[in-house]
Amino acid sequence: MISKLDSVLLPQKKFIYHYKNMRWARGRHETYLCFVVKRRNGPDSHSFDFGHLRNRSGCHVELLFLRYLRALCPGLWGFGSSDGRRLSYSITWFCSWSPCANCSFALSQFLTQTPNLRLRIFVSRLYYCDMEDSLEREGLRMLKKAGVQLTVMSYKDYFYCWQTFVARKQSNFKAWDDLHQNSVRLARKLTRILQPSEIEDLRDAFKLLGF
Repeated sequence: MISKLDSVLLPQKKFIYHYKNMRWARGRHETYLCFVVKRRNGPDSHSFDFGHLRNRSGCHVELLFLRYLRALCPGLWGFGSSDGRRLSYSITWFCSWSPCANCSFALSQFLTQTPNLRLRIFVSRLYYCDMEDSLEREGLRMLKKAGVQLTVMSYKDYFYCWQTFVARKQSNFKAWDDLHQNSVRLARKLTRILQPSEIEDLRDAFKLLGF
C-alpha cells in the first residue's frame, strides 16, 4: 500500500512547521498531504488506507498521489475487483498548501474521467491566491466545478490530523496563536475565490445604487 512509502508518522515539530496556518509562511517550499481513502458501498463507506506524502524529485505531491491510485483504489477502473465492476471511492486530503494551478487543472481533468471517485481537500494555507486574476484562483474554481469539496482547515481538522497522522506519543494537540483567526480569515478568502460571480453581482448592484 502507498502508506508504506511514508509509513512513519509525521514528527510533531514537522507537522506544526508545515501545517501552521500563519499569514506569512516563509521557507515552507514543500507541500505535505495527509490522506484517507474510503471505499463507498451505497450510503455506507469504510476506511481502506491512510498515510501521508510530500513532494518528491520535483513532482508535486498532488500528482504523485495520482501515480499510486491503482494501488490505493483497486477496482476504480474495473481492474482488481473480483467481478470486474468499477468500485466507488471517497478520498480526503489534508494539505499544507492548496494546489497550484497546474495541479488543479490536472486534477480537474482526471476527476472528469473518474466519476466514481469523490475528492475532498482541506487546506491549511492558500497558495499564491492574493492576486485577483491569479491562475491559482482559477484552478481552485475548476476543482469546484469538477466536484471537489474545498475547505480551509479548522481546529477540529488539525486535531483530527494530530490524532491520525502524527507521532504524538499521547500528547494532546495544542492550538498555536491565531489558529482560529487565521482559519476564519482564510475560509472567507476561499469563499470569495470560489464564488466570484456572486461577488461581482453584488459589486454591480452597489454601483447601480450609487455606493
